[in-house]
Formats: sequence, structure tokens, C-alpha cells
Amino acid sequence: MLKLHHLVNSRSHRILWLLEELGLDYELVTYPRDPKTGFAPPELKAIHPLGKSPLLEDRGRVIAESGAIIDYVVRHHGKGRLAPAPDSAEYDTYVQWLHYAEGSAMLPFILGIYMGRLGEAGAPLKPRISGEMTNHLSYIAGALEKGPYLLGDAFSAADIQMSFVLEAARPSGLLESFAPLGAYLDRLYARPAFQRAVARGGPVQVGGAGKR
Repeated sequence: MLKLHHLVNSRSHRILWLLEELGLDYELVTYPRDPKTGFAPPELKAIHPLGKSPLLEDRGRVIAESGAIIDYVVRHHGKGRLAPAPDSAEYDTYVQWLHYAEGSAMLPFILGIYMGRLGEAGAPLKPRISGEMTNHLSYIAGALEKGPYLLGDAFSAADIQMSFVLEAARPSGLLESFAPLGAYLDRLYARPAFQRAVARGGPVQVGGAGKR
């Protein structure tokens, strides 16, 4: 059986959601954050040297990194669901979005959260970081002009991966400037599998802003 090591209020929520979307049997091991630092507990280092979450155990191996875990689960357990056929043109677009979310899009929003914690000391960085945030949000919003999801009419695991990026954008206040993105998140969060993931693993709360 799959075993998900889930840190509350973290990227691992996406993997929990993915498992629920696919209706897979899995064991959930939940870890609280340190109440003082907000960091992951040291117990996770016993599973993987980085001590990060998500971590997925399957068939005697431990898989780390959200994108890699999503790819693994969809290929090995998805039975053709939540991703286009590998020989289709849409598959290349799917892979791009799957890796773009963490490879390019996430960085400015994480920097923005840290910048906010610095107060006036972070002010010199604000124009550059805000510009990058706007650039990425505009790019994602443009993609959604073709349909309700990143691949048009078809919901995929790439949408699950992208959800956390947009949730991380909320503290900046910029998300409200892109109406299609707010509507997109509402569509994602209305999915029954998302609601089940919240019930099991807790709500998504990035930078102090909570979502369901």
C-alpha cells in the first residue's frame, strides 16, 4: 500500500489530493510543524535525508519532490487518469505545467512571503519580486483563456500541482487582480476529492492565509 508522509499545511497536501482523486488506498502519516519555528519535525529525516515533505513510500522505495511524486503516482497507479496519453501533443504541455509550477513559478511567491516577514528590511526587493509575481500570474491566467483548466476542458494532475502556487500568491494581494485565477481556484477547491483531502490532512494555509 502507498504511504504518504504528510506535513500539515504544506505542499504535500497536493499529493493527498491526488490520491483522493484517483481513489487509491493509502496510509497517511501526518506530521505537525514545530510550534516555534514552523519547520518540519526531525522525524522526517528518518525517512529521507532532507527531512522534507511530501514523501511517498511504495514498493520499497521512497520518492521525494512533489512533481516527481505526482508523475510516479499517475504513471504507476493512475490507469490513464489525470494525464494525457504519453504519445499525444497534450502530454508535452502537461509535463511543462507539471514542472513549471515548482521550477519557475513558486520561487517569487515564496520570496514574497519571506520579504513580508522582513518588514522594511525587505522593501528594496519588493519591486523586483512583485514584478516577477505579476509576470507569472499573467502567464497562468493567459493559459486559462483556452478553457477551465490548464489543458483546456480536461482536469489533470498539473492543475493539482499548480494549486499551491496560486495559494502562495494570496498573501501578496496580486491574485485579486486576475479574476480568472480566483475562479480557477474555486473550481479546483469545489472538487469532492479536494474536500476529502482537507478533511483528512487539514486546510491549506500559506503565509498565514487559509483556504478551506
